Amino acid sequence: MTEYAVRNPATGELVETVPTATDADIAAAIDAAAAAYSSWGRKTTVAERAALVRRVAELHRERSAELSATMVEEMGKPLADAEGEVDFSAAIYEFYADNAERFLADEPIELGEGEGTAVIRRAPVGALLGIMPWNFPVYQIARFAGPNLVTGNTILLKPAPQCPRSAAMQEQIFRDAGFPEGAYTTVYATNDQVADIIADPRVQGVSLTGSERAGAAVAEIAGRHLKKVVLELGGSDPFIVLSSDDLDATVDAAVFARMDNAGQVCNGGKRFIVVDVLYDDFVAKFTEKLLAASEGSPLSSVTAADTLEKQVAQAVDGGAQLTSAGERKGAFFPSGVLSGLTTDNPAYHQELFGPVAMVFRVADEAEAVEIANDTPYGLGSYVFSTDPDQAQRVADQIEAGMVFVNGVGLDAAELPFGGIKRSGFGRELGRYGMEEFVNKKLIRVAG
Repeated sequence: MTEYAVRNPATGELVETVPTATDADIAAAIDAAAAAYSSWGRKTTVAERAALVRRVAELHRERSAELSATMVEEMGKPLADAEGEVDFSAAIYEFYADNAERFLADEPIELGEGEGTAVIRRAPVGALLGIMPWNFPVYQIARFAGPNLVTGNTILLKPAPQCPRSAAMQEQIFRDAGFPEGAYTTVYATNDQVADIIADPRVQGVSLTGSERAGAAVAEIAGRHLKKVVLELGGSDPFIVLSSDDLDATVDAAVFARMDNAGQVCNGGKRFIVVDVLYDDFVAKFTEKLLAASEGSPLSSVTAADTLEKQVAQAVDGGAQLTSAGERKGAFFPSGVLSGLTTDNPAYHQELFGPVAMVFRVADEAEAVEIANDTPYGLGSYVFSTDPDQAQRVADQIEAGMVFVNGVGLDAAELPFGGIKRSGFGRELGRYGMEEFVNKKLIRVAG
């Protein structure tokens, strides 16, 4: 049985538990979502739905302090990060409110022959299931709910088991914004109930952000029932340093890329690949600053710290050298740098979800690209170079859904987010995030 509970990772205190849904609860939620789609999603205008989404943005900002404090208690997020997450989420809702009519406008098609007209008309598809992670419990919901609600789809939202309170607060925001019953419903479902939701013919698609294992399981069930799926899974993003005219600034960017959200970011920099001429200086400065940044917030849970501790131990047993800021204490995990990893090291192809970085020395650009792509993942990546031609050349060769050149923390509501390989498929945010669960209906009229 899935337990929905707030357990403060900083103290280990069990703060609150929330009852898991009964089968009757799930059936009622699906009924309500299907009814809201028929009576509201299909019959309101884009402008009407955009006005509601805009109010959602306003309420996020009005309730930022409460939402932020809840994230700190649920999963240990640093308060400043939590406040920034709420603000970014509000910006996402505003982006879709501002652009929905343009994104969903009819698209004429020029006919090659024959008379008449042809147009693509974008329409909602129905109820959708969103399965959300714990590391960004407000932002991840905004990425999914914002574009789909303004399209006219309705939402069944399964939160992470450790984030029930923030999930309930966000459901209340949608209600207070004026969305009708069933347009957005939180379901505290078990894994078996998730399978039942996906199987229901009224549910038209699933979006999951989470682990590879969860993504594979959901995709298998969805495929069996012919349901569209968007998956945003793990990442072991390369951070390539080829040249720098300000090594301290590059190191600061690298530390942020690894330590943001206590290192628990899917597209955070995790493998730092540095050209030989800069390697010694970079690693010395990077290690000093990364270890100094260790004090602060815990990982999301003791279980998360257990997992990272096991991975680091296996890496060291496999021949890697670890430089660490100290000892683990409960959910608090010290930052560290792993070097000397070979391709047969257990950690070489793993994602380390926490404040531990892997560093690699390379001879040149070609070897940097080779190591960057030698991963089962393909979410994000970072390229630092003072040569614009080189940066573009390397960006073109990186096998990932996103490449950021000479900068970190550049995510924005208008920029599509997603990956390839075992990092999943589909996109969120931007115009592409609105295209995933839309019926692009052809209407052809003869002359």
